[in-house]
Amino acid sequence: MARAPLLQLSDVSLTFGGDPVFDALSLTIQPGDRLALVGRNGSGKSTLMKVMAGLVETDSGTRVLSPGDSVGYMEQEPDMEGHLMLGDFAISDLGPSDMWRVEAAAEGLKFDPATEVSSASGGERRRAALAKLIAEAPDLMLLDEPTNHLDIESIGWLEERLKETRQAFVVISHDRAFLGALTTGTLWLDRGALRRQDRGFTDFEDWRDRTWDEEDVARHKLNRKIKAEARWAVEGISARRKRNQGRVRALQGLRAEKASQIKRQGAAALALDAGPKSGRRVLEAKGISKVYEDKVICQNFSLRVMRGDRIAFVGPNGVGKTTLINMLIGQLEPDAGTVTLGSNIEMAVFDQRRAALDPDATLWESLTGDKAMRIAGRADQVMVRGVPRHVVSYLRDFLFDEAQARAPVRALSGGEKARLLLARIMAQPSNLLVLDEPTNDLDIETLDLLQEVLSDYGGTVLLVSHDRDFLDRVATTTVAMEGAGRVTVHAGGWSDYAPKRRLVQDNSEVAAAKREMKETVKKQEAVGLSFTESHRLEALPAVIERLEAEIAKLSDLLADPDLYTREPVKFTKATDALNERQEKLVAAEEEWLTLEEKASAT
Repeated sequence: MARAPLLQLSDVSLTFGGDPVFDALSLTIQPGDRLALVGRNGSGKSTLMKVMAGLVETDSGTRVLSPGDSVGYMEQEPDMEGHLMLGDFAISDLGPSDMWRVEAAAEGLKFDPATEVSSASGGERRRAALAKLIAEAPDLMLLDEPTNHLDIESIGWLEERLKETRQAFVVISHDRAFLGALTTGTLWLDRGALRRQDRGFTDFEDWRDRTWDEEDVARHKLNRKIKAEARWAVEGISARRKRNQGRVRALQGLRAEKASQIKRQGAAALALDAGPKSGRRVLEAKGISKVYEDKVICQNFSLRVMRGDRIAFVGPNGVGKTTLINMLIGQLEPDAGTVTLGSNIEMAVFDQRRAALDPDATLWESLTGDKAMRIAGRADQVMVRGVPRHVVSYLRDFLFDEAQARAPVRALSGGEKARLLLARIMAQPSNLLVLDEPTNDLDIETLDLLQEVLSDYGGTVLLVSHDRDFLDRVATTTVAMEGAGRVTVHAGGWSDYAPKRRLVQDNSEVAAAKREMKETVKKQEAVGLSFTESHRLEALPAVIERLEAEIAKLSDLLADPDLYTREPVKFTKATDALNERQEKLVAAEEEWLTLEEKASAT
């Protein structure tokens, strides 16, 4: 007997102020579905996902979740109020015995569950929310841009985890490689309508282009029919005294049909001007080394960048990619070695933190306030690659309307902020383009255009990205930062480097395993412990240290005499967490004593 659908949406409609986000939309999700949800920035993908999760009430229509089934939603900005540490949030709907699930996910996603919520970055919060969802294992997982703030290793871990899961999932992502590896069906949200194809994301673009071609043919036929009927209305009526009112009404109906068609949104008009040519050698680093906050960024690293090179910098989060680039472009001094910039360099920088954008400024001010773009005495115009443009006209090139021009930057989505920053840097002639995580938050069509623009760009590109497909399309050279100051240079993009990386990792893991086995055998011979007991004895001091640190943090929090009256929920959660960790500490110390006594007895 076939299982009932997990989730059904029937004729749901939703309007925020003006035009509908979607109208009479229906959707059925079956057990085991692995769906990509695609559509342009602003099409309503995240809103639809919140409707699926039951977090947004629709104007009309019904949402039915199969009895006994559960839905989990990974929020872009998770609410962690009332939780002291990221681990407390991640385990909040699980029992203490399930903490290992969160810890396993934390290891794969690279965040520390003991990190205090108050000091956690946005990326750490998102990774904790993702770990929470994975640990809870609901029947339907809703993943909104899960790869944002993940490095390539973590994305690979998440891919493998989702390949193994039996749960159904719907995922929004700009990462082509991620979607292509995981999905078996595609939901396409376009101009308020939802289409479904039971084929993975790799077939999406062909399907989209065929659909648009069919639309264009149908629109052309409708236009021809309207012209023919309009000609009859003029010539036929003048030739006859009696009007054929039925045919006139039919013509009015055709015109109404045309007026009701929703025009496809155009693509962003991305363009780059390479400006004057730089010297043939753009920059050269010789024997540079850098230690930053006790972390070795690079040691005795050398690199020569020639005009026209596209250099990609890859490596785990926190390894120092941005620091290395800042040394190469002269914004940070190395501890040793030299960096020489070539002649006639005109640089434009896309900063991953969007620091160049003032959140309180309007979009209009963000462009007219830029010295490189300002036109003296003309507060409504900007200089775009040497040509004066009205600020609203230029903003339209990047898909912003006139109403948004006066809105503050803080009101923009992540994708809109990325487009605004691209508008700023693309207005200026440059011959050295530095792009630090430009792919985050951009929709797939804009990413395609950016890749095409970079391919035609006459200057030099330094690029940081975790998007493997984008790296393959753009990079001619890959600089791999592998940790502990090790930096290697490889020809080609990610796919060219990845096999070499796996070979190095495999060799390192084999050597490490052999060393560990030899050490373990020696210890077993000396202490008479089993293999598992030896490992546990080695691991327990770190476990005890972590528990002691967590207990100290919780004790400090509960020392506040006003905490209970000010935040009773937080007080209760902290008290429960303190009791739990004290019990675990006692158990860990007793286990360590037992194993240590056994080891000492031989």
